[in-house]
Amino acid sequence: MFRRFCPNKIILSACLITLALSLTACGGDEPKETELEISKIASAENRSSEPKCLIPDTGGNEVLGDNELTVNITNRNNGYVLVHSTGEIDDIKIQLSCGDSVTYTYIIPAGDSVIPLSLGDGTYNIVAYEGMGEEGMYATKFAEEIDVKLTDEFLPFLYPNCYVKFDKSSNTVALGEQLATGKSSDIEVVAAVYDYVVKNITYDHERAETVKPTYVPDVDQVLVEKKGICFDYAAVMAAMLRSQRIPTRLEFGYAGDAYHAWITTYIKDQGWINGFIEFDGVDWTLMDPTFAANAGTKKLKSFIGDGNNYTTKYIY
Repeated sequence: MFRRFCPNKIILSACLITLALSLTACGGDEPKETELEISKIASAENRSSEPKCLIPDTGGNEVLGDNELTVNITNRNNGYVLVHSTGEIDDIKIQLSCGDSVTYTYIIPAGDSVIPLSLGDGTYNIVAYEGMGEEGMYATKFAEEIDVKLTDEFLPFLYPNCYVKFDKSSNTVALGEQLATGKSSDIEVVAAVYDYVVKNITYDHERAETVKPTYVPDVDQVLVEKKGICFDYAAVMAAMLRSQRIPTRLEFGYAGDAYHAWITTYIKDQGWINGFIEFDGVDWTLMDPTFAANAGTKKLKSFIGDGNNYTTKYIY
């Protein structure tokens, strides 16, 4: 069920995720090879490394909007909505919130965009805005409320979406399968993917200085170039792990004073692990592929500590 509500027709948008400025702070020292020191926790059964790439469904007739911009909400209980723009309008934003959550703002390009419903069950406000020609000024195209009851709480973190793009033909997915082969548990897969990323991708300072708010990682291209910013590191790992049936959240927030991106994974019998560089049988420390690739182990652990240096703002 969905319900209409009407905010002011013209607003000054202040909620845009300004990646161009914030992601420039994700760098560190010159890259140094680090080792992931993690206990091997074997599962009772051998896991299959065959990828499983969920495919967003474009069908269904529950659609908001008009021909220029539509939001297909048919599959909302599977953890996503599908936005389609014809490209006739240059400047479109979708804002999404649920309850007392922060407001998520998405810049909508021409074509299809999968927006995750990462805030779980509840009533979501979806508002579409069209640019008015003046910088920062927007008019409301439509505003609706939709009720979401996820069929599986992990689905938003298994499907590809507008920030974590992959499918069964992606080279990133094939590499994830290769790295997962022979591993007996999800933890071992995460360790293998993590080790590969921190040893083979270096921080791209030039990209960090020039990245635009509309930037979205091309995970296959990142693997070819073997360099990227924090957003790239996190998206590559998330794509590999999601295709290996391991729920993975791409998170944005603050690492100290720096705006940053990292990942959090779900491990059966352990829950959501937001610390995955080392496991000593009791405690975890934070998994962050950017800092691991750009700092020595001692410095990394000193910064990360118990994870209190990290504050999550957005989850995708």
